[in-house]
Amino acid sequence: MKGIIRWVSPVLLAGSFLLGTNVASAADSQARNLVQEESNRKLVVDFYDRFFNKHEVEQAATVVAEDYIQHNPEVPDGKSPFVGYFGGYFKDNPQSRARIVRSATDGDLVYLHVHSTNGKADRGQAVIDIFRVKNGKIVEHWDVIQAVPEQAANSNTMF
Repeated sequence: MKGIIRWVSPVLLAGSFLLGTNVASAADSQARNLVQEESNRKLVVDFYDRFFNKHEVEQAATVVAEDYIQHNPEVPDGKSPFVGYFGGYFKDNPQSRARIVRSATDGDLVYLHVHSTNGKADRGQAVIDIFRVKNGKIVEHWDVIQAVPEQAANSNTMF
C-alpha cells in the first residue's frame, strides 16, 4: 500500500468523516495548541453558563461574533437574531437550565455534553453542542438534541 498512512482505525476514519477533517491532520496531535484549546473551552463554558443558566443573554453574548453562523434549523444566523431568539425563549421559560456534564476540545472546536431541562419535573434533553471559536469569539454552532425518555431499553443513563 502506497502512502504515509498504512492502516487507519475504522473509528478514526469514521470520526474524521463525521467531523469533516482529514485523517492525517486528526492523527497529528503535535500540531495542537492545548493552551489555546483550553482558553477556548473556558470561554465557551463561561458563555454557556451565563447565557443558558443565568440568562444573562446580552452580557454573555459579548463573546459571540456579529456574523455568527448557526446550524440549528430553529435558530437564525447572526448575533442579534440569536440573542433575540433566546431572550424571548428565556422570558417564556424562566426555569430553563443547561447542566454541562462534560466538555472537550479539538483545535478550534469546543464540544459540550449537556443535560437541558425546563423545570424540576422535566426529564429534559440530552444535547451535544459544538462551538467553533476564532480570535476569542464564538463564530459557529452545531447541536444534536434528544429527549430523555421515561424508560430506556438499558440501565445506562444518557449522562
